[in-house]
Amino acid sequence: MGRVALVTGGSRGIGEAISKKLQADGYSVAATYAGNDEAAAKFTEATGIKTYKWNVADYDSSKAGIEQVEADLGPIDVVVANAGITRDAPFHKMTPQQWNEVVDTNLTGVFNTVHPVWPGMRERKFGRVIVISSINGQKGQFAQVNYAATKSGDLGIVKSLAQEGARAGITANAVCPGYIGTEMVMAVPEKVRESIIGQIPAGRLGEPEEIARCVAFLASDDAGFINGSTISANGGQFFV
Repeated sequence: MGRVALVTGGSRGIGEAISKKLQADGYSVAATYAGNDEAAAKFTEATGIKTYKWNVADYDSSKAGIEQVEADLGPIDVVVANAGITRDAPFHKMTPQQWNEVVDTNLTGVFNTVHPVWPGMRERKFGRVIVISSINGQKGQFAQVNYAATKSGDLGIVKSLAQEGARAGITANAVCPGYIGTEMVMAVPEKVRESIIGQIPAGRLGEPEEIARCVAFLASDDAGFINGSTISANGGQFFV
């Protein structure tokens, strides 16, 4: 295939599954990470996928990192904006720092990731932008005003980019995972996890690989007429 894919937050959790799936489908994959050097090194050793360290909340770091990826692998054809953080607190206890950190990473981070690759995609008349949003960006969530706001905003980014990029052969779509059996979710106390599963009609957590398959489809030529759309992968927990 010869195409290059960039996956932010691509060495752990859902991002790891996405990176592996795209690699299996023939893409040259670059995975970014923010700070866990040990996990990134283990990921690269196990998969052969090169990792790059930068903070998606910083535009200059993102731009420089993307330039390095393209110098190493070639022009980026597919960008998966997956990096995200949580800083949960009830709204009346939420601090400006908690708000700003989540907005800077989950919302501005998408701009910082897509903006540097957009001109090249327009010039080459091809591109795939895939943003990993969340069920909580669709329905909201207690103690996640900051997170829900950013994930909802990500959907607005996708719908707008879809309109701007369509004539240049660029698609922009989102995937909204429900509760997925990542390391973070599995670390939740068992009673809490059982309560979460009780709200999912499918009766189970999703698997990271299920989200990865959604991304791989949206990245493929088969999805060329799908633009500005959202795949809700949540086991029937929420319908838009």
